[in-house]
Amino acid sequence: MTERAFTPAMGRFAPTHLYDPVASLMRERLWRGLLAMHVAPRPDDVIVDVGCGTGSLALLLHRVEPRARVIGVDPDHEVLATARRKAGLAGATVRWQAGMGDALPEALEGAGPVDTAASSLVLHQCPIPMKQSILASMHAVLRPGGKLVVADYGLQRTRRMRLAFRVVQFADGFADTQPNADGVLPRLMSEAGFGEVREAEVVPTISGSISIYVARRE
Repeated sequence: MTERAFTPAMGRFAPTHLYDPVASLMRERLWRGLLAMHVAPRPDDVIVDVGCGTGSLALLLHRVEPRARVIGVDPDHEVLATARRKAGLAGATVRWQAGMGDALPEALEGAGPVDTAASSLVLHQCPIPMKQSILASMHAVLRPGGKLVVADYGLQRTRRMRLAFRVVQFADGFADTQPNADGVLPRLMSEAGFGEVREAEVVPTISGSISIYVARRE
């Protein structure tokens, strides 16, 4: 893995070990459950969780379908260590891989074509060129007809949600997060080559609304 700068899971001002407790305050069980519903894991599916963080989504997908091959990819060795501990306690056979989201072909070498690429709360932390590179990388590893499912801060439709989202912007930077609040993600997914792009769910939280986006590699 080429070491490059990335935004930690808790942004610039809070320690990573607080991520899981803070996420639990943001209706995490609801939107992660909706994300897993749209992933709909099947036996023998290869599913990659891009920017897996502490492993919550990857472990949920493993619980939903233990026969699927779930791979969690993240550049942060600290959060991967937490993910491995959680998997050990749960007896879950998830593969954890250090790697950048824009270099998935290298990180997933030998894994075979991917059926579903998923990601949660990653893209809002990235500048536009990195958002584009991550989506292009996900497109590259998916098999034809493969599915993309993303949960992230999307268009903030109301004044209340825009104000709530200021907390995220303070932690992760206004320049990187504002495009998400303006609703840029569906366009970037289409430009990366995905078809059938749709915003399937919108979940209001105390830090802004989180959208579930679903698309296909055509």
